[in-house]
Amino acid sequence: MNLRVPVKVVVVGFGMVGSRLVDELLRREPEAFDITVLGSEPYEPYNRVLLSDVVAGRTDVAAITMPLPDGARVSVRRGVTATSIDRESRVVHADDGTVHPYDHVVLATGAAARVPPIPGLRTPDGGLPAGVHTLRNLDDAREIVAATVNSPRAVVVGGGVLGLEAAVGLAGRGLNVTLVHHSEGLMERQLVPEAADVVRAGLEGQGVTVRQNSISSEVLVAGGRAVGIRVRDSAGVTAGAAASAAAGAVAGVGGVSMGGSAGRAVRDEVVAARLIVFSVGTIPETGLAAAAGLTTDRGVVVGYDLASPDDPRVHAIGDCAQPPSGSRGLVAEGWDQARRLAEHLVSLVEPVTPVPAVATPAARVGASAGVAGVGTPGDPAGTRPTAHLRLPHDCAQPSMAVRLGALLTSGATTSRAQTDRGIDTRGTDVVKIKAGPLSVTTMGVCGPSRPDELTQRAIRLADPRAGRFIEVVVSDGILVGATCVGDPRVAADLTAAYTRRTPAPLDPAFLLLTPVMAAAAPASSPEHMPEDAVVCRCNGVTKGDIAGACPPGAHSVEEVVRETRATTGCGSCKDAVCGLVDWLRASEEAIPEPA
Repeated sequence: MNLRVPVKVVVVGFGMVGSRLVDELLRREPEAFDITVLGSEPYEPYNRVLLSDVVAGRTDVAAITMPLPDGARVSVRRGVTATSIDRESRVVHADDGTVHPYDHVVLATGAAARVPPIPGLRTPDGGLPAGVHTLRNLDDAREIVAATVNSPRAVVVGGGVLGLEAAVGLAGRGLNVTLVHHSEGLMERQLVPEAADVVRAGLEGQGVTVRQNSISSEVLVAGGRAVGIRVRDSAGVTAGAAASAAAGAVAGVGGVSMGGSAGRAVRDEVVAARLIVFSVGTIPETGLAAAAGLTTDRGVVVGYDLASPDDPRVHAIGDCAQPPSGSRGLVAEGWDQARRLAEHLVSLVEPVTPVPAVATPAARVGASAGVAGVGTPGDPAGTRPTAHLRLPHDCAQPSMAVRLGALLTSGATTSRAQTDRGIDTRGTDVVKIKAGPLSVTTMGVCGPSRPDELTQRAIRLADPRAGRFIEVVVSDGILVGATCVGDPRVAADLTAAYTRRTPAPLDPAFLLLTPVMAAAAPASSPEHMPEDAVVCRCNGVTKGDIAGACPPGAHSVEEVVRETRATTGCGSCKDAVCGLVDWLRASEEAIPEPA
């Protein structure tokens, strides 16, 4: 018998990052924590990344749900919102009147959709008019899908990642879609102007009308329902006014006056639409942290250890957090933070100390089969703590020392080591747009704001007539950034090279194209795939991981998802995972039973 008081952890937020933290803790030390989860939404955790797929009709709502945490020491309270944190008493108060004590509290409250303060966008009670939506949660997606039935025209405001996906999804449903963006180029954070032009051409090829360098100045409402939006073209303003307009749009200001000395708008027109979707950024949910006296800026300020500088027992991860390196709002970044915080919390857990017992011959025989130095002749009673070098057995997980040793020998920890620039998060900043046949992928050093360092070498291939733009950035023989538009095969190769840190060719130009010479044909069957072939890049799941997650006689996609997390990221690997599971099932059935 082992005596250890479980550590009380309260997780505020049950989204993709909060649920991942719970899973990370359970995979490491399921008996070490008493976990309480407070989720304001009444639903099971779901994949927010796939909401645009729901809008497009490519995915059903039921298909984006994620597995619930499975643990005797986990209490999930859905539809319950945390209202305050009493740091002195170390308790969290909820809106249902319950009080939850904690040793550590983790804020994973995410971010809310930004709603610009433009005329007509707010009703007297502070809500949105009928027909106007944001796309941030499951209810938003359902309402947008329902609105498409009676809305032949739609306007999407915001040409970022989510705005592009929403516009293409609505166009795929047969709507006449206009995309309004304040900047001169789409996805201006990730794409240089030449790449943005290729993306624009690809959108127009799918029936989306793109209005760049335009600002929405008013939502037109009739009878409580949106009927259109007024759009002003800012191409004719002065440089100073254009900068102010861009800054206003980034800050959430959807409309800028073009009168007077600021200049004159080239066009001021009304775009008729009964469905308007705003995708102009997010605002981190910091109210709970600020009310508790914690430092907040754009998000909840945390250090490299993801703890608040004001209280080491309060942590923040995901979209609500503001680490020293900043936040890009990508789910892979939040998942990496969840993993790192889980490792940190596990490291704080006291080792399991066995209750002293009188040695018996059986006990000594059992101890002699263990680790040297634990229950050995020097310690015949086996009274020393056994957790320090607890090896994996049928009924026990390996101890932290053993797991860290395995990580160090495999080099797995080097990808997230702390450097003089903070935590290396390479691989968590890959952006992949789900826009039908249009392929857009960026990673690492990219976009117009990338630093121009002497050690970096940038090579690009611009082929706008073919709908293709590729740029790679190499430093010290390693790919440190890339932009790929219009070539999904090259994008897949670049993503693999970037995340694996494989050495770049001596001539980086070879990275811009798929091999011209004859190469090995793709595997015609999973049987020919190597065991280390990556199937799910979001979670680093290989063919071998999937095969190991399917015990004999129990081949199901649900089990694979639960054990490996495959398909819970961008969802693009779902068909491959299903096919691999079907192959494993068929392979087992083809093996004759012994006589």
